[in-house]
Amino acid sequence: QVQLMESGGGKVQAGESLRLSCAAYGRWSSTAAMGWYRQAPGQQRELVAVIITNGPTNYGDSVKGRFTISRGDVENTIYLQMNSLKPEDTAVYYCNLVEDTREYWGPGTQVTVSS
Repeated sequence: QVQLMESGGGKVQAGESLRLSCAAYGRWSSTAAMGWYRQAPGQQRELVAVIITNGPTNYGDSVKGRFTISRGDVENTIYLQMNSLKPEDTAVYYCNLVEDTREYWGPGTQVTVSS
């Protein structure tokens, strides 16, 4: 059983910053990728940023240059530094871990940006 725990969401004003954290617990064979997705009300879940193991880091077009994904010192921990937040960044942010043919999701953390 794999569990992902997110933290760091909250309410901020436009232009401010937040940092999200995600830690993975449990047992799995190998981590192919870890990343962040988000879903706003009435919209589909979309990629925010992903770190591919031994591969590139990818970002969604809407967050390039503002958000940075990074690995923590503790294995299977990732962060999302979000700068220059905009109201359109308001969404539930989900941590994701991909293991070979399986993927796991955290429960999500709400980020609300007011203008």
